[in-house]
Amino acid sequence: MAEVQRDLSIVIPLYNEEESLPELCAWITRVVEENQLSAEILFIDDGSTDGSWSVIQSLASTNSSIKAIQFQRNYGKSAALHTGFEAASGKVVITMDADMQDSPDEIPGLYAMVMEQGFDVVSGWKKKRHDPLSKTIPTKLYNWAARRITGIHPHDFNCGLKAYKLAVVKSIELYGDMHRYIPALAKYAGFKNIGECVVQHQARKYGVTKFGLNRFLNGPLDLMTVAFMGKFGKKPMHFFGALGTLMFFIGFALALYLGIDKLFINENGRLLAERTEFFIALVAMIVGVQFFMTGFIAEIIGRNASSRNNYLIQQKIGV
Repeated sequence: MAEVQRDLSIVIPLYNEEESLPELCAWITRVVEENQLSAEILFIDDGSTDGSWSVIQSLASTNSSIKAIQFQRNYGKSAALHTGFEAASGKVVITMDADMQDSPDEIPGLYAMVMEQGFDVVSGWKKKRHDPLSKTIPTKLYNWAARRITGIHPHDFNCGLKAYKLAVVKSIELYGDMHRYIPALAKYAGFKNIGECVVQHQARKYGVTKFGLNRFLNGPLDLMTVAFMGKFGKKPMHFFGALGTLMFFIGFALALYLGIDKLFINENGRLLAERTEFFIALVAMIVGVQFFMTGFIAEIIGRNASSRNNYLIQQKIGV
């Protein structure tokens, strides 16, 4: 007999959050039961070095809705979410952080926006944040840049509290640090009904923030990667080929002009080899050919890195 599809899959990536897990799990369970929703809670332990996995095992022994995956080592939040999305099966998939700064009380509202209002993606907006300036200022900067580059306008790309139709998470691929830009990835995958909901942001109660300098540096690079892959990932020749062709013809036109000038207009002028413009034309043609070949090779290779999303999993619970 086929298993009845649950209303919700709640995907929670975590790293060293043993103190918050019991309280968070109890809170989620209470909210789900009060709203008569069926849910599975998917904990993805991203190689924690504290007792997080032991806590999850203890919780799972008394709560059949808990499922969990433990990575052999720390791979990052995108890897954890990607693995959680692969395991999710609910009609609506909700992601939230394990540090209890995301309130489970928001779950029914997010679920309703997807199921009743028809949104493909609902992004949380922590309008009032309880984070240090070292985190809020870079976040505002990235949000400003992301809105202009991606063409979608959530106020808070980096909010971990989001809701998706199941089809959305099954249609996108996360790697590196792409989790910040899931709404953009969803848009490029054809899911354009993207909404936003103001959510409560709570001060961190347990543990320490994982936000560091590497995220500050990697953010712009990830944004450019998302924008480029969204527009040209399937057809890199459209970018490299067009740019290469343009540069080649500019160089060719310049070289042709210099040749005509030497042969018919200024026969007694300097030799072509003595003119800087001639070497600029040659470089433009060579670089143009290189760009064209880059696009051609990229078309052949595509995005078939077979091992990109293979992660060493140490243990599973209910998955």
